Amino acid sequence: MTDQDNTITANLTPLPDKVGVDGLEDKWRKTWDESGVYKFRNTRDRKAVYSIDTPPPTVSGHLHVGHVFSYTHTDIIARFKRMQGFDVFYPMGWDDNGLPTERRVQNYYGVRVDTSLKYDPDFKPPFEGTDGKKINAKDQVPVSRKNFIELCERLTKEDEKQFEELWRSLGLSIDWSQTYHTIGEHPQRVAQKAFLRNLARGEAYQKDAPGLWDVTFQTAVAQAELESREYPGFYHKIAFRFEDGTPIYIETTRPELLAACGALIANPEDDRYKQYFGQYVYSPLFKVKVPILAHPAAEMDKGAGIAMCCTFGDVTDVEWWRDLKLPTRPIIQRNGRIIMSVPDWIEDPQGRAIFEETEGKTTFSARKIIVDHLRESGDMDGEPKPTTRMTNFYEKGDKPLEIVTSRQWYLKNGGTDKKLNAELIERGNELNFHPDFMHVRYDNWVNGLNGDWLISRQRFFGVPFPLWYPLDANGEPDYEHPLTPREDQLPIDPTNDVPEGYDESQRDQPNGFTAEKDIMDTWATSSLTPQIVTHWAEPGEENEALFKATFPMDLRPQGQDIIRTWLFSSIDRAHLENHCLPWANATLSGWILDPDHKKMSKSKGNVVVPNKPIKQFGADAVRYWAASARLGLDATYDEGQMKIGRRLAIKLLNATKFALAIGREDENHHVGSPAVAHWDPADVTEPLDRAVMAKMALVIRQATNALNSYEHSKALEVIESFFWQFCDDYIELVKNRAYGTADSTGKTPSETAVKSARTTLGLGLDTFARLLAPYLPYATEEVWSWMHAGEGSVHRAAWPKPEPYEQAAFKVSPDVLTYAGEALAALRKIKSEAKVSMKTPILSVTLDAVDDAADSIKSTLGDIAEAGRVVGNITLVRAGAAIKAVKQAAAAAKSAAEDAKNEADAAVAVIVKDSELGEPPAKKPRK
Repeated sequence: MTDQDNTITANLTPLPDKVGVDGLEDKWRKTWDESGVYKFRNTRDRKAVYSIDTPPPTVSGHLHVGHVFSYTHTDIIARFKRMQGFDVFYPMGWDDNGLPTERRVQNYYGVRVDTSLKYDPDFKPPFEGTDGKKINAKDQVPVSRKNFIELCERLTKEDEKQFEELWRSLGLSIDWSQTYHTIGEHPQRVAQKAFLRNLARGEAYQKDAPGLWDVTFQTAVAQAELESREYPGFYHKIAFRFEDGTPIYIETTRPELLAACGALIANPEDDRYKQYFGQYVYSPLFKVKVPILAHPAAEMDKGAGIAMCCTFGDVTDVEWWRDLKLPTRPIIQRNGRIIMSVPDWIEDPQGRAIFEETEGKTTFSARKIIVDHLRESGDMDGEPKPTTRMTNFYEKGDKPLEIVTSRQWYLKNGGTDKKLNAELIERGNELNFHPDFMHVRYDNWVNGLNGDWLISRQRFFGVPFPLWYPLDANGEPDYEHPLTPREDQLPIDPTNDVPEGYDESQRDQPNGFTAEKDIMDTWATSSLTPQIVTHWAEPGEENEALFKATFPMDLRPQGQDIIRTWLFSSIDRAHLENHCLPWANATLSGWILDPDHKKMSKSKGNVVVPNKPIKQFGADAVRYWAASARLGLDATYDEGQMKIGRRLAIKLLNATKFALAIGREDENHHVGSPAVAHWDPADVTEPLDRAVMAKMALVIRQATNALNSYEHSKALEVIESFFWQFCDDYIELVKNRAYGTADSTGKTPSETAVKSARTTLGLGLDTFARLLAPYLPYATEEVWSWMHAGEGSVHRAAWPKPEPYEQAAFKVSPDVLTYAGEALAALRKIKSEAKVSMKTPILSVTLDAVDDAADSIKSTLGDIAEAGRVVGNITLVRAGAAIKAVKQAAAAAKSAAEDAKNEADAAVAVIVKDSELGEPPAKKPRK
């Protein structure tokens, strides 16, 4: 519609003989790419830009239908905002560093890293894909770190092609010129620069401390990456003894840690043990003297109520060790095996001999050795009792985590700083969560933090810490005074690059330097995606202008399961660096469930590859299924919903073709010819047509409000419901008038009435193309091209506003259309019950309607009679007592049950009182 008169001028193209959704993806993808319709226009006014912090998917090579789910939700908002006139900044990233990629590369190529090896420029991996079969570590070929990283980069490029093809086929309106990789040069520079600034401000620090360790992947694990799982074990009732030999029993699932015991701990309120606090006992087998101490974290109702504190069996041991200042007696190595020498705190000869039996053993083997000795010594009461306990696992690991002491890098996140914790809680209050009930998950996580964010990893494929350490005369590193590069030197790899003032010959030599070999946790890079995509702190006027125009960003869409990781860590980084939220809104999507309502996962074998439904039903249909799900709630994979979406897209094509074909013959055009149409709301004159305009205004207002509130499913429901009413009721009611067909009496509708119908059809379907464009981008682009040839894409068209339609309605109620549709349904019901064709004429009929319906029906009686093929009298009477009573009862039932369908009330607004049918039309002989 133009700004001056709200008239739509349609440049009508030749219409296809047949319409369908097949082939639309390939047709319009090519056009979109060539025209750059989704490209960010580099607007520099922040108020005119809508920026999206798109989740960079983990490039693992394994796609499932869950990938299309939340990304469709985001794309709907992006398309809506673009049509509202915003310059939408909608980039895409690939999260290609970290453990998932390393695991895939190890299995795909059959290799593993050996840091002692030198780079081999001619290395060829033993495999190029292993058909999903896992290659055991002992069968993997050792390669240098640099060779391994090259293989990671090679495979991720192939995996990214699959993802990009999926996103393109799904119709995501991404600006592909804004693509980034979390391991690329620019993201590395941003991540290293942010770390150096954290370090300078004292927000990043390193320390030797007990931490969670995955023995399989040989890396430290952060609190946010934990997964608590049930793990089978056995309770062992074991006697510690006082000086005189009197036993005091504890129950433990980890007897292999007896040698690491530093104290027995009970609750200070436990009357059973109050008398023993401050006394000493001796550990079984090893005869190490340990105190009995009190701590409020001891659970009186768990086991014997008193427990041994070992360094370290679990996180509670760490808490006791820290609070009670116990000795550190570690016996578990990073590889998960018992240390190779007897610790000096074990002085008893027999105890030392027993420990030697466990040296180098796995915890499982060591446990068996210790239990056998406990039986023999009489220090175990009875046999081990089976139990199931909740144990911490790395979310990607298969074995319980151990706790080992190591030097690691940490970033402040409020886990040890009450002031910072309160500030991050307040940041959460500033953020708009959609749905709002997800906010509590953020608060619960921040309030439950018990330590700062461990950001270092002992892996290979990731962003290196930009640090070196000076070595003293003995070759020992000075960790307290790291060497750092200048920001203009970034990105660097300290294992290859040399700090200022040194040369390569001094690497790992006394009085020289050594590189920090750890890499950053993948979340330490991903947490900076808002800064990466907006080119934070990058030199140059263009980068500065882009940052000011896009940051803080408008939207972070993501899964609900990574609130504690990606969402929180991003807020932490922006708070520390930018002193603000990284975005104003966060949309959280639910899980995808299989038809049995179980979460889809590769391990369960219930994953659906997304290419399959897209090929079978079309991208618009799959998008419709995804869009039908509300934010924050789980959705079931439902091909039935996809079929409905496909039907909706096809109906839009057919309805639009029907409407555009009407009237071309009047102007000596055939259906396949081009034409120009002018749809002026002022030409809408008939009550039924004005009712459509009134309903359209209401739908636009409701859909716009819903999308502005990120309620995409609610908007779709409103739009779709009216679309079907428009097609099933209005088009059927008005098509004879639109054609200018004479009625049963031979009377031809006026030129004004015909023009009113055609204008309403044109305005209606033009508007539906725009309203449905965020959901069905392919079908809407197709029909838009029929209506607006040469005028650009529907996805750059203006989102409709309700005011022109309200003006065209001239205060006619939308109920006029509703009641006219009910009257037509009542006429059709006569024929359906009589089991005759819908083309059978009705010779006479009396409709009984409630008061409010009667007035509406009276104003549209001509269209109703034509659509219902009433060739005789059609009499309208006010409802009698019976129908009024039924209506009142239905209204009462509806108010009592909020979820009652509108149809339950509407069904008694109009009924057939009596009728007479004519002869059904003769059947045409088959050819």
